[in-house]
Amino acid sequence: MPERLVRIEGPYDFRGTLASLSKSGMMPPVARWIDGTLYKATSTPAGSATVALTRHPEGVHAEAWGDGADWVLERVHHWVGAHDDPGSFRPDHPLLAELVRRHPGIRLAHTGRVFDSLLFVIIGQKVTTKGAMGSRKQLYFTYGEPAPGPADLRLPPSPTTLKTVAYYDLHPMNIERKRAEILLHAARVAKRLEECVDMPIEDARQRLMAVRGIGPWTVGLVGGAALGDPDAVAVGDYHLKNAVAWLLAGEPRATDERMMELLEPYAGHKRRVIHLLGKTGEKAPRYGPRLAVNDIRGR
Repeated sequence: MPERLVRIEGPYDFRGTLASLSKSGMMPPVARWIDGTLYKATSTPAGSATVALTRHPEGVHAEAWGDGADWVLERVHHWVGAHDDPGSFRPDHPLLAELVRRHPGIRLAHTGRVFDSLLFVIIGQKVTTKGAMGSRKQLYFTYGEPAPGPADLRLPPSPTTLKTVAYYDLHPMNIERKRAEILLHAARVAKRLEECVDMPIEDARQRLMAVRGIGPWTVGLVGGAALGDPDAVAVGDYHLKNAVAWLLAGEPRATDERMMELLEPYAGHKRRVIHLLGKTGEKAPRYGPRLAVNDIRGR
């Protein structure tokens, strides 16, 4: 199998950096940790692939399977955050400075695979994490395919496959018509969306936003995970604005505008700030009821 060693200088938090790759894959199994190695399945322009990422004394060892193996290995330095320079971030805010000190080796990674990321995020629009996980599992096992390699992974459904699907076919997966139509429309224009990888970030944001049903929240998540946007922020998130205001300013509630005001001093590193704040495990005080899982399958 083709392989590559990605050399990384300075502190490097292997699991902390690769968390962004594994978090979006464990259910359904698009990614899996086995004996300290992360296996990740993906689509590529050359075909499907699975890449195995293992910590190495000089950086990260990558091995890949499938028709898209060479494509992934050519770009795997982005997958493991080797291109990112966390040392350029030196915040004055006491909490952020402490988080940088405690987590010096976390790098920001991205995959360059827009539709795979978009598929994952659209299913999570306006629903609970638990509800989204169940829908993804059904969708990926119904319309995805087994991934190459030894890790028993599943590929995300391809745009070509989803072009043949009607919105009502997704109803049994607890995906209502609105999200289904956004997803299926994105599949029809997937080729144009993949071009975002080679565009300036602002142009890429505008192209994504031009797709019906894709707004700032979706663009913020996809921009970080797929495009490596250093200022990607999920504007419109139910919890994020309050968490940022609470941790940076001691304010239990905030608007998206207030969140962006607090993040503005960190332009060029806003995604890093969000990532570091997430390492605290702290959330803003909650005053209202939790969002309930909405099951539409019996309707």
